[in-house]
Amino acid sequence: MAKDIFHETVKEVLLTEGWTITHDGYRLFTELLKDALTIDIGAEKLITAEKGTEKIAVEVKSFLGDSLIYDFHSAIGQMLVYQVNIELQEPERILFLAIPEAIYERMSQQRVFEAVAKRYKVNFLVYEPINKKILQWMRH
Repeated sequence: MAKDIFHETVKEVLLTEGWTITHDGYRLFTELLKDALTIDIGAEKLITAEKGTEKIAVEVKSFLGDSLIYDFHSAIGQMLVYQVNIELQEPERILFLAIPEAIYERMSQQRVFEAVAKRYKVNFLVYEPINKKILQWMRH
C-alpha cells in the first residue's frame, strides 16, 4: 500500500517529540482477516516508570482528494476496522488518525465530524506539516 504524502513528516514529528518508531508499517494479523492490515506507523514513548510505556499506532491521512467528506468516510471506515483488530491483537496500543491542522479546522466546523469522532472513539493527532509540529493530541 502506498504511503500518504505526509507519512514521513508525521514520522519526523513523532521522532522530534521523543517517540521511538517501532514499526514503519504496523501489520495487524487476526483470525478475522485472511490478509494482514497495515497501519502507517507504530511508536512507543516511555511516560514514567510507574505507568510503563505508552504505545500508539498512527494512520496518516492528507485529505487531499476531491471531496473532503469522501476522504472522511474512507478514513473513518479504515480506522474502525483497524481499531477492532488492534483491540484483538494489542489492546494496550492506542490508535490515532493523523491529520493536517488545516483539514482538522475545516472538518471541525461540521457538527457531524465531532459526533462521529465521539461515537466511534476516533483519536486525532493534529499536526502542522510545514513547521513539522504536533499541535494537538485528541482522545475520545
